[in-house]
Amino acid sequence: MNSKPSPDSQIALAPAGAGWHHDVLSHDIDEFARAQRNWSLHYEQISSGRFTGRLQHVQMPGLRMVYERASCALWQRGELDAAHVGFALPIDLAGHATFNGQPLEADSIMIGRTERLDLCLPADAGLIAVVVDADLLGTLWEHLYQKRLSAWIDRQVVVPARPGLADELRRLHLRALSDVAAAPALLNDPAAALQLRDAILIEWIEALPTTVGIDELASGEARKRVVDRACELMLAQPDVPMTILQVCDRIGASPRKLEYCFHSVLGIAPAKYMRAARLNGVRRELRRGGGAVQDVAARWGFWHMGEFAAAYRRQFTELPSHTLRQAS
Repeated sequence: MNSKPSPDSQIALAPAGAGWHHDVLSHDIDEFARAQRNWSLHYEQISSGRFTGRLQHVQMPGLRMVYERASCALWQRGELDAAHVGFALPIDLAGHATFNGQPLEADSIMIGRTERLDLCLPADAGLIAVVVDADLLGTLWEHLYQKRLSAWIDRQVVVPARPGLADELRRLHLRALSDVAAAPALLNDPAAALQLRDAILIEWIEALPTTVGIDELASGEARKRVVDRACELMLAQPDVPMTILQVCDRIGASPRKLEYCFHSVLGIAPAKYMRAARLNGVRRELRRGGGAVQDVAARWGFWHMGEFAAAYRRQFTELPSHTLRQAS
């Protein structure tokens, strides 16, 4: 059965069309991911606490504006629109954060093709972003700079915003979202929507640095591959979890290297991630009404019910029995 929306979640969706706006407030991490229309995203909660996510999207011809914030540290992966390019800038970044294995700072701009997203943000952080049709971006780029779109756009890169422009970009982006939320009929006016779209896109392009280096990409991507492979093995047989030494043996990495890669990419130790991922798996099954708590816990390798219930409550601030009752 499908999980029910959280009782205190709020999702307001505009009708589909050339332009639309929606606003989401949710306490269900999977509901939050599904609310991002036409995108395929998967979120893992990797810090403890009750999840609260806020999301705003504004779709205009060829461009989507995004605002997102969450109360817990998240690892999000997936795909956005094909043949698009994304630009994103963090908000209130105070903790470990990476994009495609590369470290983020407060005024870092994330750039890349949207067929692959891999982003880790700390608790209480947010981001603003635009996802733009690659052909539209290429045309505007040629008009502005009299040259073809830079080759590094095809990579997943992190660059510093030009000095003094990050805060102004945040202000303009958030104000535009607020204006549309207050008057969504603006999106039904083709001239007004295109004017807003072009103005926002130009502000993002102008915030990019004049030169972009990609020399450090390879090392970040290599660490991410180690983490991806380790995570795949950790969850391959959730009812019989592998030990960290077994994971190291399978991927050909020392415990020290595995620890380094996990801290570099996710900001946590491998063992802590494995426990969080298994607890997330239990929670998803309970939200779907997947059976008795003890049975679901056993399917994810938790055999001592007292220890499991305590760990679950620390992670999600509620007992597993409460989660199951909410699904019924």
